[in-house]
Amino acid sequence: MALLKLKERVIEAFAATRDIKKFPELSGELSEHFSKNWAVGSYKEAMESLERGSLDALEVIFVCVDKNDEDNLGVVTTFIKAVKARRLKVVLVASDISPTSLHQIMRHGADDFVPCPAPKDAFGDALARLRADAINVETEQKKTKKRRRGIVLPVYGVAGGVGTSTFAVNLAWEMATLDKKSSLKVCILDLNFQSGSVSTYLDLGFRDAVSEMLTHIENLDADMFAESLTSFKSRMAVLTAPPEIFPLDIISGNDIENILSYARESYDFVIVDMPTTLVDWTANVLQMAETYFAIMELDMRSAQNMMRFLRVLKSEELPEDKLQFVLNFAPAFTDLNGKARAKRFSESLGIDINILLPDGGKQVLAANDQGRPLADAIPKNPLRKEIRKIAASMVSMAEEQKAAIA
Repeated sequence: MALLKLKERVIEAFAATRDIKKFPELSGELSEHFSKNWAVGSYKEAMESLERGSLDALEVIFVCVDKNDEDNLGVVTTFIKAVKARRLKVVLVASDISPTSLHQIMRHGADDFVPCPAPKDAFGDALARLRADAINVETEQKKTKKRRRGIVLPVYGVAGGVGTSTFAVNLAWEMATLDKKSSLKVCILDLNFQSGSVSTYLDLGFRDAVSEMLTHIENLDADMFAESLTSFKSRMAVLTAPPEIFPLDIISGNDIENILSYARESYDFVIVDMPTTLVDWTANVLQMAETYFAIMELDMRSAQNMMRFLRVLKSEELPEDKLQFVLNFAPAFTDLNGKARAKRFSESLGIDINILLPDGGKQVLAANDQGRPLADAIPKNPLRKEIRKIAASMVSMAEEQKAAIA
């Protein structure tokens, strides 16, 4: 391949095309703007070089398409997606293709478009726009060096009704309000797309923007993510469940990593209310988590489901050390029989239960139905007090890490 022979010069641009002869102007335009620092290859050659990382330093990749490519646009769109995954710029050079095909290709991530035959200065104008965007991105990246790198704290219930959403919502709210003078920012993401309760427990309406984000997840960027969030009392950002029921696999592992990455860039704590069902992207969340809260009750179904969950982690070689086991509705201090049962429960599972949440009683159910955090509705409730202690310890840890980095 020509690209591999040009080691003596730095390649700045690459043109991927099925047939270079269909674009007679291309060689002259590339020579004018890049001198001899460019190369041409087929989509197969370009993809192989891309996978090796040989194209990572390029300024731009030109994707050249003519009417004969319309019968096999999948090759073109797959290549563009692979290029964009490496954060490279793409200019589409199109010759005699239909508007439908042009629209389809542009939707997969092309940054600019040049028709062929090209009007005067069309290539130069496209490159000027890309370079202007690059300057803006570089300026923005300098600003983002000071951005947050938030701590991801997923909350997973091994069975329904164990208090997962109650714990997640109130942990997030306690962190957000622990110190009104603190600059720490908190958000909570409800990733249960079918029966999420975060919006109910905070008395927030569903947002169509969440559905829009999930249905167009391939176009997700920081602005789309921010548009999907709702502010709760100007203290906490919330990503509610969508208004409609969505399948949990509507997003992939890469998609969930993007969502969490955008959240971490803007918030110090990212609380994630996980669905009870295990899906492909559960592993991605676990990998990105600082601590993964696994909540259960003192009953047989929790024990059986926890055993299944631990088996999955071992079989998939996922990090068990991130798990923080939480027993909700834990026995009271004076309930010796209950405490003995809890000890046998943890021993039978081979785990250490480090967090014991007391039974908050009917007051907790009432607060949830009213859409009020426990701190507002029942501040003296024992469950609220315990969650506040956990929040304080997490915030203290974050402050220490922040001070150490500074």
